[in-house]
Amino acid sequence: MENFGMLEILIIAINVIVSYWGFNNRAAFDAGLFRVGSILQDKEYYRLVSSGFLHVSWSHLALNMLSLYFFAGQMESYLGPLLFLLVYMGSLIGGNLFSLFINRNKPYYTAVGASGAVSGVVFAAIALFPGMQLGFLFIPIPFPAWAFGLGFVLYSIYGIKNQKDNVGHEAHLGGAVIGLLIALAINPQMIFHNTLAVALILIPTVVFIIILLRNPDSLGVKPTFYTYYPPEEEENNNDELELNRILEKMKSQGGESLTSKEKDFLEKYGR
Repeated sequence: MENFGMLEILIIAINVIVSYWGFNNRAAFDAGLFRVGSILQDKEYYRLVSSGFLHVSWSHLALNMLSLYFFAGQMESYLGPLLFLLVYMGSLIGGNLFSLFINRNKPYYTAVGASGAVSGVVFAAIALFPGMQLGFLFIPIPFPAWAFGLGFVLYSIYGIKNQKDNVGHEAHLGGAVIGLLIALAINPQMIFHNTLAVALILIPTVVFIIILLRNPDSLGVKPTFYTYYPPEEEENNNDELELNRILEKMKSQGGESLTSKEKDFLEKYGR
């Protein structure tokens, strides 16, 4: 899928600008990231949207925008700008709401990134184009989109349960399912034309949600993404968040990319 749409270009540009602002402005990054306590206790609901345009590093941003590039143009051409925006923003907010539900008892859970929105665009494409074939870099053999969808859902559920990485699987799964549902609401006949993909994506997701609702502890869902601290240690939690961001930046751009404030922070943190 290669067509460029004007809305796609605008969304990518906003992500780049806002992320760059966050890379260089700790206060702006902290004010916009997804933090459960700030949303539920302080009612800062704007974070459900703002966090989707922030990223922890250039590599994190590039991965999301590259994934968006491969799908967004064709989707915008097929749906039109308004419906495409509905898919993108609905998936972003829906993914964050699902993450909020999963982590509602973890006030210091934090996350950033457009992955939920991008997952929604990808899964909307899976719903609307039954014959679509997908592939990965370095894997020259394409495979059916339904196989990717099923694998993505199962891996996301596994990731939510085990949390052995630093990935917001909750937002990925929530965004993917919301994107698929919005696409089916736009074009309901695809439920019958693409029944296999829809069933393989929705059935395990619905079963997972039912299990969580009936017994939240049954799957061993654990705190994720960052370490959590009691309220009196919030400053330490913020320092760890900033340290993670700076280390990601050094890894992707090198030490020379750090600002003087970031270098001072590392020196202070080291002491």
